[in-house]
Amino acid sequence: MEASESIPPAPGHAVHLCVIIHGLWGNPKHMAYVEKSLRNKHPEEKLHILTAKGNSGSFTYDGIELGAERVTHEVEDTLEELERQGKEIKKLSVVGYSLGGLVARYVVGLLYSNGWFSKLEPVNFTTFATPHLGVRTPLFGVQNKLWNLLGSRTLSVSGRQLFTIDMFRNNNQPLLSVLADPNSIFIQALAKFKNRALYANIINDRSAPYYTTCITQTDPFTDLEAININYLSKYAPNILDPSNPVSPKVPSNSSPPPLSTRLATSSQAIINGLPLAAMLTVLYPIGSVIFLVNSGIQSVRSQQRIRLHEQGRAGIGLGSYRIPLMIENARGTVENALAKVATGATHRESGLRDQSEASEKHHFKATDSDDLRRVRSSSTAHQPDFPPLALTDDQLAMIKSLDDVGFRKYRVHINKHRHSHAAIIVRRGLKVNDEGEVVMQHWLNEEFEI
Repeated sequence: MEASESIPPAPGHAVHLCVIIHGLWGNPKHMAYVEKSLRNKHPEEKLHILTAKGNSGSFTYDGIELGAERVTHEVEDTLEELERQGKEIKKLSVVGYSLGGLVARYVVGLLYSNGWFSKLEPVNFTTFATPHLGVRTPLFGVQNKLWNLLGSRTLSVSGRQLFTIDMFRNNNQPLLSVLADPNSIFIQALAKFKNRALYANIINDRSAPYYTTCITQTDPFTDLEAININYLSKYAPNILDPSNPVSPKVPSNSSPPPLSTRLATSSQAIINGLPLAAMLTVLYPIGSVIFLVNSGIQSVRSQQRIRLHEQGRAGIGLGSYRIPLMIENARGTVENALAKVATGATHRESGLRDQSEASEKHHFKATDSDDLRRVRSSSTAHQPDFPPLALTDDQLAMIKSLDDVGFRKYRVHINKHRHSHAAIIVRRGLKVNDEGEVVMQHWLNEEFEI
């Protein structure tokens, strides 16, 4: 029998494929706990799992577009190989962590444009700690301006795209704006998924702040002492109630502690922090130099890989991926792809705007749980007023477009780890992380539909 010849369907095989995509500087091992949790919940005969490997390590420097083309190539190869084995896939789910969530949004646009959505039912689309609005800080001050300047120039193409200073192709827009354009294949593909959810850290995410991972113009979590946090009872104290995440704190009638007590407490905190401050004073300059040198080297290598890719010498044919990005220009391409498939082919408050408060739409999943309330997608959860951050016009347009599509937004409170960006998915290297495990339990129990 020829290698390309299809064989009869295998009995009891999985018809659902879940694609998992890691983040910046990442590799498949970072997603080991996500994959393990999925497998423990859904055996092989129910779910096929593909953890993308083509963007490992410094390959994530090469840009969201190139990374997505690699992943799409992996997905299509997997689908075709499974079909040759008689294992026809009928459902698709995609999970992205950090930068991988942006790559995932590009991937689904390519799959949609190539006609796969006529053959696959898009079921779950989930992102964890993904900077949907980029990572440009909306805060003022020299330090924040320096971050925006240097950060955008130390990660090759991915850095420019994350800081929205790129001009993508001939659209005269940053790539992230194209990804969120209502007329793009990316938004059209995203809208096809039955379930769309995101998980966003409310504090201690130094890689992707709350406003960008939760797709919002406000950040009520800059001062936790000023608010009451409302949790889902089954997942407290880690998952906030999406219908009422925060409420105003009632002023206390009790008198403040004596001055001597407050001075003693603050002094002890300063003393406890001295060893760490001394260590950072020495290590930070050294680490910064090493990082900048390595970034320069990796950026050069990234440009070399990009040139090979653009010349079609990287093992991936560009013909099926360099498609029109806007729906009005893509109709012929989509129709051709459908025909092929049919025939069996393959922050903070300091950065405020002087403008009126922007309302945030919330979308919630109706379940049997008493914790989750049935709310129509057009409704807006009642929330206390918080001042808007100083986001760019591009970012505000992204918020509107993505909210119009609709994500169920789950805010995550991780207390025990200073780096919640890694803890949210129990990234490899964290030996004890029951909080991240709670996040995975919530996702699998309440969100992921097989």
